[in-house]
Amino acid sequence: MGNAIRYLKREISTVDPDITDEDAKALLADRIDNFIRDQIIVADHIIAANALEKIQPNDVILAYGGSSVILQAFEAAQEKGICFRVVIVDSGPRFEGKHMVRKLVRKGVECTYVPLAGVAYIAKEATKVFLGAHGLFSNGTLLARAGTAMVALAGHHQRLPVIVCCETYKFSDKVRLDSVVWNEIGDARDLLAISTLEYSAVSAQAATEEEAKNQVIDDNLTSHSNLHFLNLLYDLTPADYITVVVTEVGLIPCTSVPVVLREYAPLIQ
Repeated sequence: MGNAIRYLKREISTVDPDITDEDAKALLADRIDNFIRDQIIVADHIIAANALEKIQPNDVILAYGGSSVILQAFEAAQEKGICFRVVIVDSGPRFEGKHMVRKLVRKGVECTYVPLAGVAYIAKEATKVFLGAHGLFSNGTLLARAGTAMVALAGHHQRLPVIVCCETYKFSDKVRLDSVVWNEIGDARDLLAISTLEYSAVSAQAATEEEAKNQVIDDNLTSHSNLHFLNLLYDLTPADYITVVVTEVGLIPCTSVPVVLREYAPLIQ
């Protein structure tokens, strides 16, 4: 997000101050669309094509949660006729991997769905690990959905190639050493499992389904004064656990982030 904002600020600074507000807005909207097209949509297609080269016949690929670019690579491999199996490791509270499993199964890809607690066991069957990214820092540390580090560690322990798919606009010149000093906290309500019995008890009085859900959650939150919820969204994976990063500019080691930022800074910052 920071890179996208810096890009927009730079584009604003280049707009001719003599043009009308309507023309300036149209120009900036067009440049925002160009950023989305070039840095996200087209970049994902290129990354998926590059990642496809890493999928070989009879591979058992371990992936965590949901990633649109990894999904594109798997779908492309299936269309190419490569016989492989995907193991989706997933965890709460979002369970993003369910959506990915549904799409892959509809495409005819053989899948296995495993909770995060079983990653150490299922990693013994895998031949590669594919991971998505929310950010990649200049020291090679990967920022991703909480639980990613555990999956990368399991793959590293089994001496598997750990392949990260990441667009260059997610690269950062900052350094992160742990996920304690800096992180993002999600809604504590996401951690609460709502039972059918609880929902049914209040749904008759609630005007909408959302109100019924919120009422059950509020009751659970307020009924225990000594109960606290912590929903950390991200964790950090050390560079030592990452074999290669697949980007739209090629396959690079994770420690090459500063080089990419220096060479492509006008485009991605």
